[in-house]
Amino acid sequence: MLIRSLLIGCFLFFLGSTALMAQDFEYVGAKKCKMCHNKPATGAQYAQWADSKHAHAMESLKGDDATNPKCLKCHSTAASVDKSLIATLTVEEGVSCESCHGPGSKYFPNAIMKDREKALANGMMIPDEKVCLACHNSESPNFKGFNYEEYKTKIAHPIPAK
Repeated sequence: MLIRSLLIGCFLFFLGSTALMAQDFEYVGAKKCKMCHNKPATGAQYAQWADSKHAHAMESLKGDDATNPKCLKCHSTAASVDKSLIATLTVEEGVSCESCHGPGSKYFPNAIMKDREKALANGMMIPDEKVCLACHNSESPNFKGFNYEEYKTKIAHPIPAK
């Protein structure tokens, strides 16, 4: 009985500490990413994003859709996350870097971003098809199909080889 109680206690502690750790990561907005990812040497990812449909996703919402939570959850990163996790991200940013790469408060410092493993340990995500399908799916009223392999090439923004 004691062992069972200890196991349950450890499990609850683990769950609680995991939830607390997850809440450490806040959404900081694309301007933080721009500090490093707007330079040609790093692929000018911010400029690519700023010219994309993702960056202008809010502009595509008209009338009541612009305030409809069902629409906002996919047209704005800030509208799709827990408000307590927003540091400086705004709804107007549309689908920002952090929709795909996770909340950046802990991984955006250059010292961490230079080390992929450190960045991943600090909340950065490498997006995959599942991340895209959270919005690009048949629940969307304007869904016309989604070919992940085709569309990932359209939004690719790699760091160029040195």
